[in-house]
Amino acid sequence: MSALADVAQSSVHQTEVILSGVLLQLAIIVAAGRIAGSLSARVHQARVVGEILVGVLLGPSLFGALAPDLFAQVFASVSPLPLTIMSQIGLILLMFEIGMEFDFSLLRHGGHRRATLWVAAFGIVGPFLLGAIFGYVTAPVLAPGVDPGIAGLFIGTAFSITALPVLGRILLEFELTRAPIGVIAISAAAINDVIGWLLLAVVTALAASRFSAVTFAGSLGALAVYVAACWFLVRPVLQRVVRRDAPGQGPGGETVAFVLCLLFVSALATYAIGIFAIFGGFMVGLLVHEERAFVKGWNQRVGTLVHVLFMPIFFTLTGLRTRIGSLDTVEAWGWCVLLIALAMAGKFGGCYLAGRLSGQGHVAAKILGVLMNARGLMELIVINVGYDIGVISQQMFTMLVLMALASNVIPTPALRYWTPRLPHA
Repeated sequence: MSALADVAQSSVHQTEVILSGVLLQLAIIVAAGRIAGSLSARVHQARVVGEILVGVLLGPSLFGALAPDLFAQVFASVSPLPLTIMSQIGLILLMFEIGMEFDFSLLRHGGHRRATLWVAAFGIVGPFLLGAIFGYVTAPVLAPGVDPGIAGLFIGTAFSITALPVLGRILLEFELTRAPIGVIAISAAAINDVIGWLLLAVVTALAASRFSAVTFAGSLGALAVYVAACWFLVRPVLQRVVRRDAPGQGPGGETVAFVLCLLFVSALATYAIGIFAIFGGFMVGLLVHEERAFVKGWNQRVGTLVHVLFMPIFFTLTGLRTRIGSLDTVEAWGWCVLLIALAMAGKFGGCYLAGRLSGQGHVAAKILGVLMNARGLMELIVINVGYDIGVISQQMFTMLVLMALASNVIPTPALRYWTPRLPHA
């Protein structure tokens, strides 16, 4: 009995040690995330810029370099597994929110349909081709051991993404939400988002199948069945459940519990298909996006926790994976600069050309190119998926994080310069 008691006591002590380490990490992460987001807003940048940056600074690139012993005590003394699991749960919840906030009416807007379609098409095809070529050519150097075809497809997907939430915040700040240029940009970004997530799902399935035609076809078939079942079978049930709550009261405990269970089952289903669990969260969000009362209540009751707790964890884990020191040669920094330049030029050039072809003026077309370059959190989600499934290396991951930062920092000063030059201004 004494031996059993000693084992139990030792197990409890070990649990307490892990818990204390995780609690210390959470306290630092949440405080740093809020402070960085507030500072970023004060200099007229999106909060996500500060949150991404502080995540990198808390990692080995700065904190680990300046105070290696303290860094090891804070972030390396306990297993990263608890934070990793919390981060993935947070991503599933965030993708659910993104799906809920998706406005399909943007895709049906007729007033600027031609310009929207041109910008959406050029904003995907151009960057995707540049990224695919870059990834394929540099795979032997920057991602040794990774199939060049998969690397190319994945980098192309990373280049072509646009962050709809960040773009929306920028349009609000510059009072462009109802201006023609704003309507075109947000509508094109909505199309871009849908195609970007589908591309990510397809590329992930292709990577999981290791280019096996049978396995890949099976994954796509399972994905089609899953989407059809969600839309035609799950959606009517989910809508009836969320409509049971009294108007203006927000979702009750039973409703929240039902939605959470559905979210986790959906994430399990997409994981089983081989397209990553976070897509399951996005799909459930799409099913309920028309229920605006539920969406508002969910954001008030659950959304704050997601953004204050779970998102800083995700940014910090991304920072812990980012090692600026891995770019330890002039050649590596040259590849990094080229990657950032190609990603920015692909979006800007493609969307500028599309704007001009659709009848927009020179300044308006440049603003479209700048707006569509905003990548933000969406980019980080994509590259973390790629890192987790092993299709990008540590060096490539670091380069893509720096590209995500650059693509969020540049739009605001560029818009401050060009927006007053718009004809309507």
